Amino acid sequence: MSAVKKLNSPQWKNFQPSTQDPAIVSFQRATAPVINSHINSNGVGRETGFIEKLLHSYGFIQCCERDSRLFFHFSEYGDDINLVKIGDPVEFQMTYDRRTGKPVASHIVLLNSGSQSYEVLSEEKFTGSIAQEAKPTKNKNGYALSEDSLGRVTYQHNGEVFFLPYGSDDVIDKTFKPIAQDQVQFYIATDKRNGNLHARQIEPVSCKVQGVVCSLKDSFGFIERADVVKEIFFHYSEYKGDINKLNLGDDVDFDVQNRNTKEVAVNIQSVPIGTVIFEDISVNKIQGSVQRTLKNSRRQSDPLGGRISYESAKGPVEIPFGDKDQGGDYTLLPGDVVECNIATDRRDKLQRATNIKLMEESFTANKENRETGVITNLKDGYGFIQCTEREARMFFHFSELLDPKKEVKTNEEVEFTVTQDPSASNGNKLMAIRIKYLSKGSVSFLVIHPEKYIGTVDKEPNAHKSPGKIKEAETGIIVFDFDEKIQKISYTIKDVLEMKNAPRYGDKVEFNLGEVKSTKTRTGVNVRVVLRNLNNKCQGFIATLKDNYGFIENSDHEKEVFFHFSSYEGDPNDLDLGDEVEYTLCRKSAKHSAENIFKLPKGTIPTEEILRDKGQQQGKVLRPMRIVNPDQEEYCGLVQPFNVEEDTEPEVYPYGITSLADKRDFLQKGDSVKFNLALNKSNNQTRAVNISAIRKFIRSKVDSVKGQFGFLNYEKEDGKKLFFHMTEVHDGVEIQTGDEVEFVVVQNQRNGKYSACSLRKITDRRRPERLVSRLKSVTEDLSSVRIVVIRQPKGPDGTKGFTQTRVPWTPPA
Repeated sequence: MSAVKKLNSPQWKNFQPSTQDPAIVSFQRATAPVINSHINSNGVGRETGFIEKLLHSYGFIQCCERDSRLFFHFSEYGDDINLVKIGDPVEFQMTYDRRTGKPVASHIVLLNSGSQSYEVLSEEKFTGSIAQEAKPTKNKNGYALSEDSLGRVTYQHNGEVFFLPYGSDDVIDKTFKPIAQDQVQFYIATDKRNGNLHARQIEPVSCKVQGVVCSLKDSFGFIERADVVKEIFFHYSEYKGDINKLNLGDDVDFDVQNRNTKEVAVNIQSVPIGTVIFEDISVNKIQGSVQRTLKNSRRQSDPLGGRISYESAKGPVEIPFGDKDQGGDYTLLPGDVVECNIATDRRDKLQRATNIKLMEESFTANKENRETGVITNLKDGYGFIQCTEREARMFFHFSELLDPKKEVKTNEEVEFTVTQDPSASNGNKLMAIRIKYLSKGSVSFLVIHPEKYIGTVDKEPNAHKSPGKIKEAETGIIVFDFDEKIQKISYTIKDVLEMKNAPRYGDKVEFNLGEVKSTKTRTGVNVRVVLRNLNNKCQGFIATLKDNYGFIENSDHEKEVFFHFSSYEGDPNDLDLGDEVEYTLCRKSAKHSAENIFKLPKGTIPTEEILRDKGQQQGKVLRPMRIVNPDQEEYCGLVQPFNVEEDTEPEVYPYGITSLADKRDFLQKGDSVKFNLALNKSNNQTRAVNISAIRKFIRSKVDSVKGQFGFLNYEKEDGKKLFFHMTEVHDGVEIQTGDEVEFVVVQNQRNGKYSACSLRKITDRRRPERLVSRLKSVTEDLSSVRIVVIRQPKGPDGTKGFTQTRVPWTPPA
């Protein structure tokens, strides 16, 4: 206990404890018993009170039941007086000082904190308002409040107005600082000593209100109230839950408090979606016309700037609407016929139009020029429509779709109105608005004439679109007679009626003429096969094989046909030069190609009859095949014999891939060859066959191998090793660095570069230099026995060595 200044009190000077009283003596000797009754065993009444003042060795007690202040000496408290504080509740017995006759407190017992009070609180709360603010000031003892620091609360009861004092300690929530005009709730406390009234336990008046979260900032937000047309502020700390889960549009309920003369929302709690209802929407729909759109509103800040007029029982009525009342964000025009509901606000009874839907009668009422098309491209929030009446694609926003709930997809058929794009700077850009979905098959880009025509397929369309090819390569061509003239007309794979019976090259087809609306060009539609071309089954020989394509020499040996490996019915790795195949001739581009290729057994295609009486001849190549020189137009090569008589014109003989004795031989112009002559029975043409080159083979060693190609240690050009490809190696023998090979040098007719062809492997490995130098140093001794190697030793072959059991040699009998 803090030190208390000693005061000179006359009452203390004249005080003498009544030690002669046996009751006092026995109480002082006891250990502070707990007294539950106000009457002791001697029948003397006991009272309660509060320690009001503590001095050096005495103090004063304020009685609870009466307006009296009693003196007491520390000796009257039976326990440690240092534990007693100002304001502690006590129980005591009132006695009289024998000398002065004044009442004093004796037999003092400390009670539990809060067990006693000199006030009685009312059972019910009262509601009032702050008339005067309280000031938090204390006296020098730190307990009582002066009359000047008290505030005033006013309230009405039975038609009368009352004023009650209160202190700053009477406010329950210390964060609440009541000011004038604040609505508060409180209890009325009656002082048992003198009957004075006091306002206790003051708290702000709270009323549950519902609303919808309409704005969220960093640490605060706003709620649109459901009781009045206004928004109310709230701080995130007032939300009773995880603030991260609170979203715009959530329904909440809250209490309203006045803070700094402004209403704020407190005790905010989420409620189920749909709990808060601002307006009542009519069940029946009405039909009206748009008088003013939101874009034509005079005040752009007006949230209900649009106007719709409709006929009611009392005559024409005009109601407003806002941007959220439309069934989509598509463009509305004055005069549009619309259907809507009427929404009545519960707070101020204001009516407006909502659920606005554009009616099809609007297009007729506004005399709009509606166009049709197909959605071709979609981007982020916008797309393009291929118009039936225009060549250019039409730009559009997703917001212009009349049915915003339907997913936007390509190839959807639509109807729309074309207008100027207001966002374009030059004003020349067009866009589609008020877009309506149409059923499948409603839009047609062609005007189909009913007349039927017969023609022949000159070129087949590509079944798969390739982005790297030009558009013309995707269409087919039909040749037909029109107005006594042979004409060509294009068609696409979509124009074929029966894809299972798709027309092939040379087939007779029936079709209609279709005229494109935008360009007025004609195309073939409804194409159907009427007669198959049975002559397009062809036979030939594999002439060239590349990475993923090749060429086929026809059975007449006159031309070649391109084919892709995907057209071969089997594994393309099984194909080899000279193989006999069967194929279907088609035309999907400017040139013919082979499809449906099957390998035939050897000898299926009849061979030429060799003219044995002519014998083997020698000559030279006048013209190579086109696979050697791609720049020439003719496919076949030509050879000319050497033994030509004088005064006679030299004969030349054609040859193809089947004429070569070695199908991989690379015959060039001027090469000397030997050949036989044969007669082709199909056209009675004499051809050169069994052609083999008379060449000087060069020997060299392999310098390096890199996958499917390599280089030889031979220089045809200064500083450049001679290139070769693995396909030029005979019999598919494995070539490695150091192997000795023989080859022929050829020159590419297109780029002039040299390379090696017809490679043949001579030795497996190069002899090490140490052995070569050793053999050179050995001199031949003719006097000794000479040993000749009749078989060279073999190196390791990957086996474990001798795997067979050795059998002893038995000399012959």
